[in-house]
Amino acid sequence: MSIIQLKHLRKSYDSNLVLKDINLDIEAGQIVGYIGPNGAGKSTTIKILCGIISEFEGSATVMDIDVRTNPLAVKQIIGYIPEQAALYEVLTPTEYLRFSGKLYNMNDQAIATKTTELLRLFDLHDKAHTRMTNFSKGMKQKVLLISGLIHNPSIIFLDEPLSGLDANAVILVKEILSQLKAAGKTIFYSSHIMDVVEKISDRIIIIDKGEVKADGSFNELQSNAHLGSLENIFTALTGNSNQQQNTANEFINVLKS
Repeated sequence: MSIIQLKHLRKSYDSNLVLKDINLDIEAGQIVGYIGPNGAGKSTTIKILCGIISEFEGSATVMDIDVRTNPLAVKQIIGYIPEQAALYEVLTPTEYLRFSGKLYNMNDQAIATKTTELLRLFDLHDKAHTRMTNFSKGMKQKVLLISGLIHNPSIIFLDEPLSGLDANAVILVKEILSQLKAAGKTIFYSSHIMDVVEKISDRIIIIDKGEVKADGSFNELQSNAHLGSLENIFTALTGNSNQQQNTANEFINVLKS
């Protein structure tokens, strides 16, 4: 059953066509890695599906809800973790998560219990009542992850969710995503960390210049491309490995001069 659908999706910023006729059907219970170079259209796609961008051509539905006409209904049933977001840093994590929970119509007791436990599991229990003004990027990202998951959504959108996290936190988030998938959640995420995408994704979609260049499981992409790792497949489809090697050589030569 398709839980997310994009049909003939197009999006322009001024005269720049960012998304060019994207057609996707995402089944429930999948982890979908959505990868591409900077500017490929990844974040724009996710923001459209989350009801943040409303002006686009074509159609986008989440659980059969039209994102364009009913974005609030979509926002109530999804979780969204962006790479960077306004965290209202004058608030403490406890205050911010209470604010997030109330947006999802959670009751006070559930918010308080989950906030305490989830902050503890992310090693932020000692910062629960500290203003986030001086938090590191990784600490802020942990709060964002909790705020996007606290209401236990069925569909989760993540845009570079591992940004700023230390190695242990990355391993923990990978395991959380795997267990969320095992619990039947649908996860649609963008990441530049290829080994994570390769290991946990049921399906990998590579987008470049607003167009889908490849779509399938890692084994399917590997069979079609015969290029080994996902990094090699990605480079072949979205760049030029020889050009990158030459650019790297030039960079080193400049350093030596």
